[in-house]
Amino acid sequence: MATDELRRVATVAWKRCALCVKNDLTFKSPREFCRHLREYHCSKEGGSFVCRYGMNNVCPSLPVEGVSDKDYEDHVARDHVCIEIAPFKPLSQNSDSSGSSRSSTPVPTHSEPSVVQDQYKWTVYHSKVNLPAALNDPRLVKRESDFFTKTWGEAFDKSDIHPSPHLPEITRDHFMRYIRKISRRHKTHVKNNETLPVASADAGKSCLPVDLFPALAARQTDKSRVELDQIPKTFLSPSFSLENPDTFNDVFPWAQIEATRHGDEGPKQSSKLLQEKMSHYLDIVEVQIAKQISYRSEAFFHAMTSHDELQEYMTKTCAAIKHLRDRIHHLDSVLVRGPLTIMKLTKTRSNYAKLYNKLKLMATIHQTQPTIQMLLSTNEFVGALDLITTTQEVLSQELAGIHSFRHLGSQLAELEKVIDKMMQADFVKYATADLNRPLEDRQNSSVGHKHHPIRPLNEEKLVAIVFGMLRQHKYNFIDVYREEACTAMKAAVKQTVVEAVSTADDINVEGAVGSLADQMRLLNFPQWMELLNEIFENLTVILRRVKAFHDVISEVINVAAGRDVHHTQHRKVVENGAQHIQDGRPQEGEDTNDEEEQEESSTVLSRSISLHDEDADIMVAEPEYVKAMNNLKDFLCQTCEHAHDRCVKVIVARAKDGFLEKIGSNDFVTLASAIERFASECEHICGRKSMSLRGSLQSQANRFVNRFHEERKQKLSNILDIERWKQADVPEEFQDLVDHISATGKLSPAKKVDTEKRSASSTLRVGGEEYTVVGTVLILLKIIVEYCQCVEDIPTITPDMLTRLVDILKTFNSRTCQLVLGAGALQLVGLKTITTKNLALASRCLQLIAFYIPMAKAHFEIRLPAKQLNMLKYFDQVLKDYKDHISEISNKLVAIMGGMFELQLSKWEVKAPMPSACFRGVCKQIGKFHEAINELLPEQQVQDLFMSINLAFKQHLKQQLAKLGVSNDNGPKHGLVMADLAFYTGAMKSLAGLGSLDYNMESLWT
Repeated sequence: MATDELRRVATVAWKRCALCVKNDLTFKSPREFCRHLREYHCSKEGGSFVCRYGMNNVCPSLPVEGVSDKDYEDHVARDHVCIEIAPFKPLSQNSDSSGSSRSSTPVPTHSEPSVVQDQYKWTVYHSKVNLPAALNDPRLVKRESDFFTKTWGEAFDKSDIHPSPHLPEITRDHFMRYIRKISRRHKTHVKNNETLPVASADAGKSCLPVDLFPALAARQTDKSRVELDQIPKTFLSPSFSLENPDTFNDVFPWAQIEATRHGDEGPKQSSKLLQEKMSHYLDIVEVQIAKQISYRSEAFFHAMTSHDELQEYMTKTCAAIKHLRDRIHHLDSVLVRGPLTIMKLTKTRSNYAKLYNKLKLMATIHQTQPTIQMLLSTNEFVGALDLITTTQEVLSQELAGIHSFRHLGSQLAELEKVIDKMMQADFVKYATADLNRPLEDRQNSSVGHKHHPIRPLNEEKLVAIVFGMLRQHKYNFIDVYREEACTAMKAAVKQTVVEAVSTADDINVEGAVGSLADQMRLLNFPQWMELLNEIFENLTVILRRVKAFHDVISEVINVAAGRDVHHTQHRKVVENGAQHIQDGRPQEGEDTNDEEEQEESSTVLSRSISLHDEDADIMVAEPEYVKAMNNLKDFLCQTCEHAHDRCVKVIVARAKDGFLEKIGSNDFVTLASAIERFASECEHICGRKSMSLRGSLQSQANRFVNRFHEERKQKLSNILDIERWKQADVPEEFQDLVDHISATGKLSPAKKVDTEKRSASSTLRVGGEEYTVVGTVLILLKIIVEYCQCVEDIPTITPDMLTRLVDILKTFNSRTCQLVLGAGALQLVGLKTITTKNLALASRCLQLIAFYIPMAKAHFEIRLPAKQLNMLKYFDQVLKDYKDHISEISNKLVAIMGGMFELQLSKWEVKAPMPSACFRGVCKQIGKFHEAINELLPEQQVQDLFMSINLAFKQHLKQQLAKLGVSNDNGPKHGLVMADLAFYTGAMKSLAGLGSLDYNMESLWT
C-alpha cells in the first residue's frame, strides 16, 4: 500500500482499516474492527497468532514468532484500537545487499507530545491551571496588587533600579536626524488618514495584535483549527448525547475492553489510555477557551472594575422601586378599589339581566312545540320551519349546555322531517284533487274562451305548501305534479274511449271481444272523429290546469327568489304567502273567500311585501332559481308532450288495420284539422312546438298519400288499358270543372250547383278553345285537381304530392306513347290499325294536359317550403316531355303522308291524260287526311302540319322528276308536269284553312 493512502487514516484508529482503503470500510464499534483484524490481517501458525496489520503485512509492535490468543487480543486493544495512530513513514530507499527492508516506527505529526509514546512523561500539558487562567480568574473582585510581592517579598515590588552606567543618556538631539527624515512621510501619512473613511468605533478602540495584523490572526486561527481537529467530531456535534448508543460507543469503546476481560493488565491500561485521551481533549478545549478570554481580557477587566459602580446603581434602583410600590399601594386604596367595586356591581347587575333574558328565552323555547302544532294546523309550513330553524340556532348559540334542553334539538330535527313528509303528502293530495276534478269546464278550454281561464284548486293551500318546500330546498314537487298530470291524462283518455264505445249505437259492445282498442276500431270514422275531438277537449282542460299550476308556481318562485311578480290573477295569493314568510306566524281571522276584504287588503299586502327589501327572506338562490325555472318550463313542455303521446297512441291504435289509409281526402282533412287545432293549443300553452303528434299525422299522411296515389295511378292505368282512342263526349261536370278553373285560376274542384241537366258536348271548351279528347284525359284532369286540392287541405304533404303528381303525368305520357305511337292499343283493345285520327286525338289530349301543367306548378310553388322549391323543376321536365311527345306525333303524321307520297309517285308516268291518276290519288289521300284531323286539331296546328306535308311532297316529287329526267325546258313533259302541279295546287287550296300555304313550285327545278 502506498504511503499517501496510509496518511489518510483517521485519528481514531478503529474507524477505518489503514490497509483496506480501496474497500472504504467503516466500522461502527471497536468490536467490529477487532473482528476484521482477526479475519483479514491475522495468520495462525500452529497455536500462535501473528498480527499482519502493518506495512508489508508486518506489525511493528508484535513479535514475528506469534503469541497466544489472549495476548493477541490484548495487543490489538492496546496497539491498534485505543491509541491514536500516525501515518506510517515511507520505506527507506536504501536497502542492504541482502535485500531486507526496515520499517520505522510512527512519529508524531506535530510538536505536541504524543499520549502514546510519552504517556508516563510529565509535560506542561499536564498542568491543570496555567498562567493565563490564573491572571484571568473571574472570581476575583478586582486585580490583586500583591500578586508578585506575596511570593517574592516587598523588596521585589518597591526596589529601585539604578540607571546603568554602561548605557548613554539619550536626548531629543539623537532623534533629530530621524525626525527630519521621517517628517515628510509623516505629513503624507496624516493627510492620507484624513482622506480615509472614518472607521467604526469598535474598530478604533481595537488595539490587539490580531486586530492590527490580519496575517497573525490567520495563522493563529489555522493553529487553533489544527488543534481542534484532534478532537473527534462527535464531541463537537450539536446533537451530542451519551444516551445515543452510537455516540456512547464512539466515546467509550467498551467492546475492546470486554474483549480483553480475561486478563488483568489489559483493561486497566485501556481505561487509563482512554482517560488520558479525554484529559488531552479537555486540555485542548481549555487552552482554546483561555486564548479567547485573553483576546478579550480588556473587556473582562473593564467589567470587573465597573462592578462596584453597578452595585451602587442597583441599590439606588431598588430603593426607587420600593418607593414607587408604596405610592402605587396608596393610590390603589384611595382611587382604584372604590371604582372597581362599582364596576363589579355593574357587572353583577348585567349578569342578572342576562340571566333574566336567558330564563325568558328558555320560557319562549319551551313553547316552541305547541306553537309549531298551531302553525301546522293552519298550513303555515314556512312559519313552522322558520320557528324550528330559529329555535335550533338559539339552542346551539345562546342556550348551549342547558341540561333541560338536551333533547329538544333532536326532537326539532325529527319534527322537521315530519313536516317534510306532511308537505309531500299534502302536495300529492292536492295534485290528485286538482287534476282529477270533473271536466265540466272544458267548454272554456278552447282557444276562443281565453277570457275565462281555469284557476287552480285552493290556491292558498298550494302557495303555502310550495313556499314550505322551497324553504326546505325541495324541488321534486314539480316531478310529482308531472307524474300526477300524466296519470290524469291517461285516465281521462281511457274514460273517454270507454264512454264513446259504450254509447255507440251501431256496435255490439257486449259481443265484442278483445281489448279496449279493439272495441274502438269498431267505430266508424264520424264516431271515431267525435271520440278524438272529445279526447282533445279533455286533454286541453287538463293542460290548462297544468298551465295554471305552472303560473302560480312561477310567481311563487319569483317571490322566493326576491324578483318582481307580474300582475296576474295569482298575485294576491302569492303576496299572502310571501307575507306569511315575512311574519313567520299564522294569519288568524283571514277569510280567503271574502272578495271585498281581499280587494281592501291588496294595497296593504302590496306595500307590506317589498321584493327588493334587504329584510326580505330570500329562500331561493340565483343558481337554484335558474334551475327551478328551467325545470318548470320543461315540466310544462313534457306534460304537453305526454298529451301528444296519448293522442298518438289513440291514432295508431285506430290506424292498425289501415283504416286511416282508406278514408277519403275530405275525412283525412277533417282529421288533420282537428290534430292541428290541438297541436296549436298545446303550443299556445307551453310555448314550444311539439312534433310527436304532428309526426304521427305526417306518418299517417304519408300512408294516405301512398294509398291515394296508388289508387289513382291504378285507376288511370286501368282506364288506359281499355281506351280505344276515339272521341268521347264531355259530361257537364267536367265542363263545369274546367270553367271553374278558368274563372278562379286555381286547380280546385267546382262547387255542386243544382241546375238543369245539360246534354254532354262533343268537345271541351277551355278559355275559348275547344279540345277534342278521349275519356281518359277527363279522368286525368279530375285526378290532377284532386291532387291539388289535397295539397290545399294538407300542406304538410306538398312535397310528396308533387312527386306523385309528376309520376301520374309521366305515367299518362309514357302509356300514351306506348299505346298510340308504339301501337300497343292493337293488342290491348283490338284495334286494326293506328289511324291518323287516333294520332291527332292523342296529340290533342297531350296538349290539354300540357296546358294545365304550369297551373299545377304555380299551385305547388305557393305551398312548397323555401328549401324545397327546387322540386318545381320536375314540372318543367314533364312539360318538356309532353311537348316532345306532341312533336313526335306531328312528325309521325308527316311521315305517314310522306310514305303515301313515295308510294304514289313511284307509279307516276308523265303522259296524258292530265291530271294523272297518281296526282288524283295523292289529292284524294290529302283530302281524307285533312278531313280526319281538321275536326280534332286547332287550325294553326293543321296549317303547320300541311306546311310540313307540302314540303315532304315537293321533296319526293323532285326526286321522282330527277329519275324521270324531266327538266324545266318548256317541253311536252314539262307541260304535263305543270298540269299535274296545277291540279295539286287547286286541290290543296280547296281544303279549309290551307289557302295561305306556299305553293311555289320553282324549287322543283333548281
